[in-house]
Amino acid sequence: MEYDSETTHFDCFRGCSVTVDEETLEKEIKYRPGCCKLEVYDVLKGIPQEQWNNYFEVRFKNTRKGIYVNASGQSIKMGDLVVVEAATGHDLGIVTLDGPIVGRQMKCRGIDPETQELKKIYRKARPFDIQRWQDAIAREQETMIRSRVLAANLGLEMKIGDVEFQGDGTKAIFYYIADGRVDFRQLIKDFAEEFHIRVEMKQIGARQEAGLIGGLGVCGRELCCANYITEFKSIATSAARVQDLSLNPQKLAGQCGKLKCCLNYEVEAYLDAQSKLPRVLEPLELEDGQAFLVKTDILAQKMYFSYEKGSLVNVHCLTADEVREIQAMNRRGEKPATLREEAVSSPEFVSAVGDDAINRFDPEKKKKRRKNKNRRNGTR
Repeated sequence: MEYDSETTHFDCFRGCSVTVDEETLEKEIKYRPGCCKLEVYDVLKGIPQEQWNNYFEVRFKNTRKGIYVNASGQSIKMGDLVVVEAATGHDLGIVTLDGPIVGRQMKCRGIDPETQELKKIYRKARPFDIQRWQDAIAREQETMIRSRVLAANLGLEMKIGDVEFQGDGTKAIFYYIADGRVDFRQLIKDFAEEFHIRVEMKQIGARQEAGLIGGLGVCGRELCCANYITEFKSIATSAARVQDLSLNPQKLAGQCGKLKCCLNYEVEAYLDAQSKLPRVLEPLELEDGQAFLVKTDILAQKMYFSYEKGSLVNVHCLTADEVREIQAMNRRGEKPATLREEAVSSPEFVSAVGDDAINRFDPEKKKKRRKNKNRRNGTR
């Protein structure tokens, strides 16, 4: 079936597309792997291992997923909508992994099927189950807005970031953010009376909220927290200092308002490269004056010096080995002649458009074309 923008919409929070038949008003749900947050690529696809045939990864809203055992006796494959066991009632999710890759995921999460009792898959979802599930999903946005009003009326210092209904519509998970401890006992009573459901409150951090909502970073790619990060490590401004980045809060902060997770990605590479650079605690002594360190290109192993302290005018580039050689001469009481003749001044930058001349659009060429046109027409 071809997708029509009027009858199909994409639920990226659950990784599926919903197509409505205009005649029967029935809904067709299809799994869309590209929409799923924290998706796992099946590197073992097509490799048979019978011991994992009855184990499946089932995904729910956002990043909530779990490992379930097939107790239905039905043939289940990736992309099927299934009704699974829940703490109270039943839930409905999408099978996102099957086969031996599930065993790898269980090992990563520390799940031992021999010692731990896994929840069961009851059956494939029927049209009635899917309709009930969709009706519960339709209540989530309105419930979240109303829950924020109820929390504000009680004066609680918390922010409700998302609401997830269970597949049978009898229970909802309220994800909230709070700086300190919140006494929400009265709030739970108000929620139960207002929405007539069982309530579960789950506290998350600002980084986890950004992962649940998703979005694009300044790099143009999907947020790492929504793409693959499952454990958030502490990030300090020292990571930016090591990489010689500007300590600008607006540039270092991500969409969550915290320091970007990607600041930790290259810290080890910079620390390794920095260990190979000489330590310059004093200016270099030369016959024509002192040279002060003003800039360091850590990965290129180049250091830039200027005869004027703190000035980026007329800087001279030296390699790490050249700096060590001059420092050794200074310790022996010797001074090199100068940096002005041998050193290369200022860093070299390459244009993103290549070697094209920057004056190629100047109006002089247009004048020449006009002269040639006048000559062809016999005028001057």
